[in-house]
Amino acid sequence: MDFTALVQSQHDYFRTGATRPAAFREAALRKLRDAVLRNQRELEAAMAQDFRKPAAEVYMTETGMVLAEIRCHLRHLRAWAADKPVPAPLSQFPSRSFLSPEPYGSVLILAPWNYPIQLCLTPLVGAISAGNCAVVKPSAYTPATSRVLARLLSETFDPAFVAAVEGGRQENQALLDQPFDYIFFTGSKAVGRLVMEKAAQRLTPVTLELGGKSPVIVDGTADLRTAARRVMFGKVLNAGQTCVEPDYAFVREDALEPFLAGCRAALAEFFPNGDFGEMPVIVNEKHYARVKALLSSGRAAIGGGFDDARRFIEPTVLVDVGLDSPVMQEEIFGPILPVIVYSDLQTCIDYIRAHDRPLALYLFTRSRLTERLVLDSCSFGGGCINDTIVHLASDRLPFGGVGASGMGSYHGQKSFETFSHTRSILKKANWPDLPMRYHPYTEQRLALVKKFLK
Repeated sequence: MDFTALVQSQHDYFRTGATRPAAFREAALRKLRDAVLRNQRELEAAMAQDFRKPAAEVYMTETGMVLAEIRCHLRHLRAWAADKPVPAPLSQFPSRSFLSPEPYGSVLILAPWNYPIQLCLTPLVGAISAGNCAVVKPSAYTPATSRVLARLLSETFDPAFVAAVEGGRQENQALLDQPFDYIFFTGSKAVGRLVMEKAAQRLTPVTLELGGKSPVIVDGTADLRTAARRVMFGKVLNAGQTCVEPDYAFVREDALEPFLAGCRAALAEFFPNGDFGEMPVIVNEKHYARVKALLSSGRAAIGGGFDDARRFIEPTVLVDVGLDSPVMQEEIFGPILPVIVYSDLQTCIDYIRAHDRPLALYLFTRSRLTERLVLDSCSFGGGCINDTIVHLASDRLPFGGVGASGMGSYHGQKSFETFSHTRSILKKANWPDLPMRYHPYTEQRLALVKKFLK
């Protein structure tokens, strides 16, 4: 594919103004919604082929979330796109001031493999809603899903408006060399740095949705059975291949055994008779080998099994884990939960603050004092109190990282704002034209300026 010609065609199409009317954007969102609904079975089959994701989980974490995002934008798009009046300063009387959102132009969306439908199409919803053209690049690590997404988008949209590009690193590099007006990247910190370097060459604005080791803190006041169940839900979802997975858990020492008992009970409930047939596998051999090696970082109090033939790793809880062990040095991205016991909450806070700011943090407590202490002490992208993962499901909660876990956010209205530039406009009346701001400056005019600018 000639990427230069593709991006130029999008710039040309954007300059026609075709994408600006709200009616056009709404029609495009409805086309995308209908295409997702029409291709649901094919998307489910592709996800099963890529890493054995069950249909219920595909809907809950992929297509269902995309459809919910589209519904949100269809409800609110016209209000978000309208000019918004703001108070005008007395010094500029008579005038009116307003904020006017405009689309950037042609945007590049680089999607990851772990949620290849949701993390490809949800940003696209925001790009379309804001009035942009877009080039979408699905991940080569999930080839079956990539093929379906590329076909879905090519059948739905003119490539001068929305285009899909398949391929791997070579295509990523070639796309990053193009003059896009905005870049939206979801993936690893290492690749995020490269994206930012490329964007800096053209001063292109970016959103980086990265990752990090998202901690869990379970204190002695928590409902331990519920805490264990919800931590295990977050850990086995997508076989732990989630950017906001609960990566490791600090558990108060007197709560450890009840917490482990709750984890065993939760897994027995999730997978009756030890049947893990509905649990996804690790996406490829490279990642499987890496995650499997982390099993030796502690003692498996729960699980620890694996199947090389299927790239399957059993949900595992590790204890006796050292803070300097391999499993604590990298984002796990697999169904392994290291548990570290603590006696003083401050040691947990100090550890979290001494490392890169995580994408998520999860606190299980009944104590308002503990809740306030952790929120006031720890910086992180977002999270939950007494749950995991589910803050992503609210279109009223922007999702994004901070520091090493990313920059910028999206979901709901924030997606519209991410893909829009907000212009500040002051419309001035032609009369009266107060002379105090013009040369020659006099003491009398300065006195008037000081009065107006108080």
